[in-house]
Amino acid sequence: MAGLDPAIHVLHFHTPEKAWMPGTRPGMTSEKATRFDPFDIVVVPFPYADRLAKKRRPALVISNRKLAAHGVIWVAMITSAENEAWSSDVAITDLKRAALPAPSVVRVAKIACIEPGRIDRRIGRLGKAEAKAVGQRLRGFLGEG
Repeated sequence: MAGLDPAIHVLHFHTPEKAWMPGTRPGMTSEKATRFDPFDIVVVPFPYADRLAKKRRPALVISNRKLAAHGVIWVAMITSAENEAWSSDVAITDLKRAALPAPSVVRVAKIACIEPGRIDRRIGRLGKAEAKAVGQRLRGFLGEG
């Protein structure tokens, strides 16, 4: 091209700066910022425990707003009820309320810590009986016992 030396040219494109709220860090304030409550069912890129990969899947929010103040949320894996059962699994009986297409379980033993901005969307909510069972199973993994 005429007028350009055969070299690498750096082109600067203007990208708007995001405004941050006091007490937050980058990534905590975004257009997707939504409040998630315990026992909401959300879609997230859930990490595998045995390899460096993630799979977009439903998950159950198991932390409350106190943890969200630190910029993270804990979620438990939701998987197909057809998979080999684990003793701590909790069956989801109200699939309509949970907005799940097939019989599923909360795999309480598999939790992940994620930033709220990684959550794609809320799709449903766990019923009260299942929420109570999940809470009991979680307490069984914490503290003395």
